[in-house]
Amino acid sequence: MPTPKSIGVVELSSIGVGYRIEDEMLKAASVELLIARTICSGKYLIVVGGSVANVEAAVQAATGSGGEAIIDSLVIPNVHESVFPALGQSVVLDDENSGALGVVETFSGTSVIAASDAAVKSARVTLFRIHIAMALGGKGLCLMTGSVADVRAAVQVAAEEARSRGLLVSEIVIPRPSRELFEEYL
Repeated sequence: MPTPKSIGVVELSSIGVGYRIEDEMLKAASVELLIARTICSGKYLIVVGGSVANVEAAVQAATGSGGEAIIDSLVIPNVHESVFPALGQSVVLDDENSGALGVVETFSGTSVIAASDAAVKSARVTLFRIHIAMALGGKGLCLMTGSVADVRAAVQVAAEEARSRGLLVSEIVIPRPSRELFEEYL
């Protein structure tokens, strides 16, 4: 299947309602299920990809019937293609493309996806990890690398996106990180 053009995210406070909403989203539109799982703090996260119209229809179905269980939802119509491998934790760095380290931490999985997309659209950075909620107490974390100037610009934009949602925890730029910080990704 080709890389989806759009991504939709729904974060719920109820696992049971999450299963029902996941089913409704998949029946409402032709979308690819990218992530559907329980996450820390007893929440449920659903991430789908596909055409803009189908993703919008799936998320609308979710928000229309999720009621008070909906914590947050998001549709990114033209998601940056680097978001998908970073979500799948399949990005491998080499010595040539590991520079400054940028870290943006958010209070939710939904907000970190929005922040990650904004970051890679704003500067020449390599987004190499989007970590959502597991072993993070429900938080989100994205990691990026590139030149110091590009990482600073991308982190600033990502942090502003999370801040506008009221969900920014931290924004960090390490200009010359030790090699050990990247070992897991090299």
